[in-house]
Amino acid sequence: MGKRAEEGDFQFLVEEQRREFLAAKTLDSDFDVAYNLQMQEAINASVSVHPCTSQSTPADTVLIPEDDSFDYVSLLIEDIDRFELERSDLEQRELLMRQMREDLDRRIHDQQFSSYLMSVPEQEWQKYGDNYERPYDVKNACSSSSSSKPVSEKEVFRLYFKGLVSEERIRDMNVIVAGGGFAICDSRDNVIFEVNKGLECGGERLSGEAAEIEALIEGLRAAMDLGLERVNFFCDDYVVYQYVTRRLQPKQSKIAKLIDEVAHLQRKFEYFQPSLVERNEIKFAFKLARHAIVSQITWPAETSKGKSLKETCLICFEDTDVDEIFSVDGCLHRYCYSCMKQHVEVKLLDGIDAKCPNADCNSEVSIDSCGKFLDPKLVALMSQRKKEASVAVTERVYCPHVRCSALMSKDEVLEFTKPWCIGAESSGARKCVKCQYFFCIKCKAPWHYNMTCQQYQQSNPKTEDAMLNILAKKKLWRQCVKCNNMVELAFGCYHIYCRCGHEFCYTCGAEWKNKKPTCSCPIWDERNIIRRQ
Repeated sequence: MGKRAEEGDFQFLVEEQRREFLAAKTLDSDFDVAYNLQMQEAINASVSVHPCTSQSTPADTVLIPEDDSFDYVSLLIEDIDRFELERSDLEQRELLMRQMREDLDRRIHDQQFSSYLMSVPEQEWQKYGDNYERPYDVKNACSSSSSSKPVSEKEVFRLYFKGLVSEERIRDMNVIVAGGGFAICDSRDNVIFEVNKGLECGGERLSGEAAEIEALIEGLRAAMDLGLERVNFFCDDYVVYQYVTRRLQPKQSKIAKLIDEVAHLQRKFEYFQPSLVERNEIKFAFKLARHAIVSQITWPAETSKGKSLKETCLICFEDTDVDEIFSVDGCLHRYCYSCMKQHVEVKLLDGIDAKCPNADCNSEVSIDSCGKFLDPKLVALMSQRKKEASVAVTERVYCPHVRCSALMSKDEVLEFTKPWCIGAESSGARKCVKCQYFFCIKCKAPWHYNMTCQQYQQSNPKTEDAMLNILAKKKLWRQCVKCNNMVELAFGCYHIYCRCGHEFCYTCGAEWKNKKPTCSCPIWDERNIIRRQ
C-alpha cells in the first residue's frame, strides 16, 4: 500500500508539473501576442506621421522580427511526456515479468510435487493416493516473486540459444535476415520460457558470431528478469564459446563490445557456467531462430480463398503460400512443394538419398516427411527399403502373416514381446510390432504353444513350402542353414558366400571356416568356370 501511495504522489507531481509548464507556455504566448500588437501599432503611427518616400516595403506589410529565443518550455513538456511513456512501458514490463515469475513458481511447484508423487510406493499410493495434496500458495509466491531472491536457490536453470544470419528472397529482392531464439528450461529440460525475434543489423551485415552473441544476451536478460541466479547456458558454436570463456579474444570491435556485455551480465548471476554442445542438443533453439527469420520473409496477400501468408521459394523464385512450403528437418531451409518433389524424385531415381537443395547444406531429407508432395505408396516403399538397408541381413525378421509382412529386427521384436510373453527369449515366441500377431521366430509360422516346430510343420503342411522344396530339388538350389535363403549357383566355384555372411559348400552344404572347406568335395567344376559364348 505504501508503494502504491508513493507512486500516486509521484504521478500527481508529474501532472502538476505538466500543468504549470503548459500555463507558463500559455502566458508567454499571450505576452508575445500583446508585444507584437503594440509594436505593430507603434510602427503604423510612425509611418503615418513620417510618410515613406522610398520604394521600400509598405506599412501594411511591415514584418515584426520573430523572437529567436529557444522554447525551453516546449522542450521540458516533451521530456515529461517521454518520461511518462517510458515509465508506463517499464511498469507494463515489470507487471509482465511479475506474472511470469509467479507462473514459473507455480510450474516449479507442480513439477516438484509431481516428482514426489512418482516416488511414492505403489502400495502406499493405492491406500492413500486420494489424500495427497499440496496446494499452491499464491501469497507466498507473490511475495517471493516480488523480492530479489531467486525462484529456486538450488536449481540450476538451462539456457539454450541460437542466432542465425541467412540470405533470403522476398519477392524480387535478395535480403540478409538475422533471427535469434532462446529457451530457458529447468534442470529436467522442461521449457519454462522461450522467445524468438528478429535481430537488428543496424544497417550493416550482421555476422553469424554477432547474431549468436546477441541471442545469448537476450536470453541472459530474460533470465535476470525472471529472477534466476543460477544459469548454465549451452552453445554449439566453438568460436563463440571460446570468446565467452575468454580463451580467445575477438578482433572485431563490435564482437568485443558484445562479449563485454555478456561479461557484465555474467557478474550478476550467482552461478554462471557455459557448455559446448552439438547442434542436435539445441535443436529447439535452432527452430526458434529459424522461425524468427521466416516471420521476417513472409507477407500477407489476398487470394481467392481469402488472406494468406506468402513466401518466395529460393529455387523457382515463385511467391507461394506458406502452407505449401516444405521445411527440411535439421537445417530448416524452406522450398515449395513443387521444387522439392522434383528434387527428391530425381535423387531417388539415381538411387541416392535426397539432401537439402542448398549447396552449402548436407542435411538429409527424411523420406517419411515427404508425404505432402510425394505419392504415399512411394513414400511407404522407400521407407521400407531404407529400413531394410539399416538392418543387417542376419537380424531381419519378417512377420509371417500374409497381410502384414512387416520388417523388424530380432532385438526390436524381442523387446516388444517380453511384456506380453514370459520366457520369450527361450521359447521363440514373438509378437509383431505392427499387426500384434504372435509367431514363432524359429520356423516363421504362427505360434504353436504346446508343439515343437517339427510337430507343427507335420500337422500343418504348407503347399507353398512343399512346392518350393520340389522346385529347389529340381533346380539343384541350396538353402543357407543360417538365414534359410535359397541360393542358386549360376557360375563360379562351389564356395558360396551368403549375403548373411555364412560360408558353405554348394555341393554338400558343409561350412567353410577361415576361408577353407571342411569337406572333401571338389572346389569347382570346369563347366561352371569356363562360360561358353
